[in-house]
Amino acid sequence: MIKKEIEICGKMVPFRSSATIPRLYRAKFKRDIFKDLSKLEQSYKGKTENGDEFQIEDLEIFENVAYVMAYHADNSIPDNIDDWLDQFDMFSIYEVLPQILELWGENMITDVQSKKGLAEVSGK
Repeated sequence: MIKKEIEICGKMVPFRSSATIPRLYRAKFKRDIFKDLSKLEQSYKGKTENGDEFQIEDLEIFENVAYVMAYHADNSIPDNIDDWLDQFDMFSIYEVLPQILELWGENMITDVQSKKGLAEVSGK
């Protein structure tokens, strides 16, 4: 489990990534976070390399992922994503998304290392 605070509109917002995130995301949004994050990362890289804009679906995926990670860090936030988003002024996805992707990536590295260590300990 990895925690990180990200500044959004002058407010420090806690985010958390762990093995629970895919389950929470699937339960809340009925979607696969691995597919969604892969698409989001490709769109972000496309924006930085080709100048293409994010599509509406990409923005929705970003909001959903950010919400689930924020809720995982602080379950006192509103149960409704619209209410949670409503606490912020307009902000740039380009400032927050790289930090969300980095947090997810750090968690994935930790999971892979843990599985490798378990295999060594168990003799597999």
